[in-house]
Amino acid sequence: MGINKLERGISFFGGAVALISAALFIPHLLKNTTITDTTKHVKGKACPAGYHLAASLCEKSQLTHPTYWLPQFLMILVLGLAIILFAFLRRRVGVIVAALLLGLASGTAGLMFLFLGGWLGIRAFRLQKYGDATFTGSSRRAREMGKERREGRSTAPRKTRSAKGTVATAKGSAPAPSKRYTPKKTARRR
Repeated sequence: MGINKLERGISFFGGAVALISAALFIPHLLKNTTITDTTKHVKGKACPAGYHLAASLCEKSQLTHPTYWLPQFLMILVLGLAIILFAFLRRRVGVIVAALLLGLASGTAGLMFLFLGGWLGIRAFRLQKYGDATFTGSSRRAREMGKERREGRSTAPRKTRSAKGTVATAKGSAPAPSKRYTPKKTARRR
């Protein structure tokens, strides 16, 4: 069963956020940029080699080439497009996998995508097990299933009639041997 309207809208929103965050990398892809690496300054000690003291932090500027940013840009772009494509095709599993991959690869910035993939995964589980993806509908169905299980139990095992006409109990009876896979028994010698 495909994703519903709410899940589809949230998936499109998540894909759009991914594409916007990929667009933030474009200035870094067009020219060399500098990034600043900072570490905490310990009082009474000098900054590590290559760092200088600036406002109680040790800073180091580093020149980066556009290829430094390319793999992360491509990953975010491809997975964002995958989320949008799978949402358009109404494929829940595709959206879940793409969102979880993007969330894991993006670190702290990808928490939104981890929540998206997890939320869709939980809804898929509820839909498969209870037939309803909503929290109220699945809990109502779980209560009904539990009540049916409790009422259907009896202390004595039920008796069933097999194909050969013999009566066997439902509990504890061994299955009939398969003609195809069970080897023939040899006659015992006296």
